[in-house]
Amino acid sequence: MAELATIARPYAEALFKAGAGAAEAEQVNALAAVAADAQLRQFADNPKVTSQQVFDLIGGVVKTPLAPKVQTFLRTVIDNGRTSALPEIASQFHALVNAKSGVSDATIESAYPIDAAQLADVKAALEKRFKRKLNASVVIKPELIGGIRVVVGDEVLDTSVAARLQQMKTALVA
Repeated sequence: MAELATIARPYAEALFKAGAGAAEAEQVNALAAVAADAQLRQFADNPKVTSQQVFDLIGGVVKTPLAPKVQTFLRTVIDNGRTSALPEIASQFHALVNAKSGVSDATIESAYPIDAAQLADVKAALEKRFKRKLNASVVIKPELIGGIRVVVGDEVLDTSVAARLQQMKTALVA
């Protein structure tokens, strides 16, 4: 997928340099979700379909009205036949917005659901640990048995029971 990343980078950077920020990032993410659909990509790749038809279809599927910058961006992507790159463009744009605001995405994997109060406490502790603000999302993974596993970029903090059991197994076998 290196090729797709290479294609997406100039679009993400151009949108970012045009002054788009967090508000537009949500709209770009919505466009990426729509563009990820195989039927839409097949429709967009059809040579009999015009760029305007593809734009109208995507605009009609997205629930919120698009900001003028995002509309111009979408038209450019469609006109250049890069609809399939929209998910990667959204990912790279999201990374640029996060880097500017000093925020990182954190995935918290837990064996059990975490309520809002617990999540706030965990998030505060993780922000201290990683020394930056975090956008936390929770993923339930029962195979962890207990505890949590946190992924922030390329850093992993694994305090799960499954990880501790694996460490004990390694120590006993060695």
